[in-house]
Amino acid sequence: MGQLTTYLLLFRGVGGPVQLPVAELRAALTKAGFTNVATYINSGNAVVRSGLTREETLAKVTEICKKKFKYDRPIFIPTAAEWEVVVKNDAFPHKVEGKHVHAVLLADQPKSESVKALKVLAVGDEDIQVLKANVGPYHVCYIHTPYGFGTCKMAEKFDKGIGVVNTARNWNTVLKMNELAREIEAC
Repeated sequence: MGQLTTYLLLFRGVGGPVQLPVAELRAALTKAGFTNVATYINSGNAVVRSGLTREETLAKVTEICKKKFKYDRPIFIPTAAEWEVVVKNDAFPHKVEGKHVHAVLLADQPKSESVKALKVLAVGDEDIQVLKANVGPYHVCYIHTPYGFGTCKMAEKFDKGIGVVNTARNWNTVLKMNELAREIEAC
């Protein structure tokens, strides 16, 4: 075991029929040896401290989720420091945020044509911006949906249109996960 690192665990596609019950998830992660385990709302968000590398942590979490919860979808695991970069590089800092701005972690760099095709769907002040720098192994994109995520054609087409595996969090969740990670780092 190396130095402890705080990782955010962002599970793709949790909700509806796909569930990761938070109490059971916390218990399973703690039993597996992760420390300072915290979860946030029942939509696939956790924070852990681990002495393992990112790859080892991901492998262990993936195995737990497959065996215990039959969850077999991508899991993104930025470090607390990387998540801080996501927060600090908010592409829409002067917009009403909360549920109207989303940060999206992307497994790979999207093609510029894909981003342009999504931008064409934007109405009014809707917008999408891809961060120019990587955040750890991830690329980051921000989506501004001032009229609501559910009514935005750009957001509706985003998952397939961006062309890479991704997971999105609204700005309220982005900030709460950052707060949890900072609290755990302070322990």
